[in-house]
Amino acid sequence: MLFTEKLRQKAGEANSIVCLGMDPVIDKIPLKLDVQKNITKFYADILEATADKIGAAKPNYAFFAQYGFPGLKALKEIISICKKKNVITILDAKRGDTGKSSEAYAKEIFDFWKADAATISPYMGKDSVMPFIKYCGKGKGVYILVRTSNPGANDVQEISSSSNKKIFAIVAEKVSEWKKEGTGAVVGATNTAELSQINELFQGKIPLLIPGAGAQGGSAKEVAEVLKRAGDIKIHRINSSRSINYAYIEQDTDDYAGEAAKAVDQLNREIGKV
Repeated sequence: MLFTEKLRQKAGEANSIVCLGMDPVIDKIPLKLDVQKNITKFYADILEATADKIGAAKPNYAFFAQYGFPGLKALKEIISICKKKNVITILDAKRGDTGKSSEAYAKEIFDFWKADAATISPYMGKDSVMPFIKYCGKGKGVYILVRTSNPGANDVQEISSSSNKKIFAIVAEKVSEWKKEGTGAVVGATNTAELSQINELFQGKIPLLIPGAGAQGGSAKEVAEVLKRAGDIKIHRINSSRSINYAYIEQDTDDYAGEAAKAVDQLNREIGKV
């Protein structure tokens, strides 16, 4: 099954396009085990409470790698749990290098980590991107960074070219040029006008991974309204990490899995029927 079809099917089964971001911070995990067990149990419990009501999970590689091998071993276990629970796993690795290096990174992500999809950077161009896109023919997904939600994104992405197009718009055009079925784009939730512009350029046919909902200030409801105006909303995913992972802290309780489930339910209500 091609990745886009997997997205549609899972969204239909869960009635959700919420993507559960996984950004482990040991100081925020209320368990007293070793690092690997802390991270694994934390997300295993959250998945137990949310797997049937989310459209995907997105482990952030850097947040696991910061803890060395214990963190990476936890990542391997969590991806395995996602597989068992039929949760699409997007490894947020943001890879991108020269052609041969990208081939090695793609092999790592899809053959070793066995992720269903990955995020990648387009900065080094076509020969950097294509080793990942080749995996789309094998049912994998690739999300290319187009318009991100971080404050520094404007430093480069808002620059206008000699043709008066902004860099993010040129990258979006390149995604349309390079794509195979399963190729998607990362577009932040914090500017719905630009999100709408990019989705219309893609004619609603390219899967979007949309971070920035929740703690970063993006509105899941507004994003969903944009997505519903063009194409099939089931192929898109709206990501929230901190607002789900650490919802229990605001509620002053140790029931992190229960509060994560409530946060997912709230996002699903904001997004509405998919």
